[in-house]
Amino acid sequence: MANKKPEEPPQGSPAWMATFSDLMNLLLCFFVLLFSMSSVDAQKFELVAASFSNTFSIFTAGARAIGEGMLISNGVSQLNELDKYINSMGQGEDSDKQMKEESYEEHEAAALAASEELAELIEEALEEDNIAEEVGVEFNSQYVLLTMNGALLFNSGDAKLKEESLPLMAQIAKILERYSESIIEVEGHTDNVPMNGAKYSDNDELSSARAISVFRYLVDNTTIDPARIKHSGRGEYVPIADNSTAEGRALNRRVEIKIYNFYSENY
Repeated sequence: MANKKPEEPPQGSPAWMATFSDLMNLLLCFFVLLFSMSSVDAQKFELVAASFSNTFSIFTAGARAIGEGMLISNGVSQLNELDKYINSMGQGEDSDKQMKEESYEEHEAAALAASEELAELIEEALEEDNIAEEVGVEFNSQYVLLTMNGALLFNSGDAKLKEESLPLMAQIAKILERYSESIIEVEGHTDNVPMNGAKYSDNDELSSARAISVFRYLVDNTTIDPARIKHSGRGEYVPIADNSTAEGRALNRRVEIKIYNFYSENY
């Protein structure tokens, strides 16, 4: 009688061993994950989390509800907090407005200080040239204003610079040349007495012609770029004194030169 051939064991590892290996791998991955999370840079993690929150939320800082700890589905409680939410939005706009106002005030203060410093330098130059009495100096946050009486520069009803005014104009031109990087504006002004039978038909033409005469003198006798000089005739429309008196009319017949500061050109 033949002997029975013994059964061979199944090929490969036992089934329990494969399951055990999978479990070990999972546990290993789990602990590696825990270890990696424990070593995350907290600051970077917060930045990433904030980025995702802002991206996927319509509320401030990634919130999922108007009130902290309340869900969107809680309609009644959300309505109770709606006024607060709207008010907080308005406060943000008020804050922006306040920041703009503060920025404007800081700009104005800096511009005024720059004009004041420029005015002091010009006053010193006028005193050195002994012409401080012929030229008035004022300033604001935009420019320094030089004022010359029209009678010093022109004959009545005329726009040609008088010969005796040329030394004064030469000194003024020398001072202006120091500030050739600034915008310079020449304005002609008159009183309100009508022009009768004169070379110019009205005060508008006369004031414009006088401003152009000063402009041409500066262009011909300085190195100032003509593109940096503006000129205009203001006629009788911007008086600084009462035109009903002879003294007031004399003050209104004038030429003004404005030297604009850096801030007024770059704001």
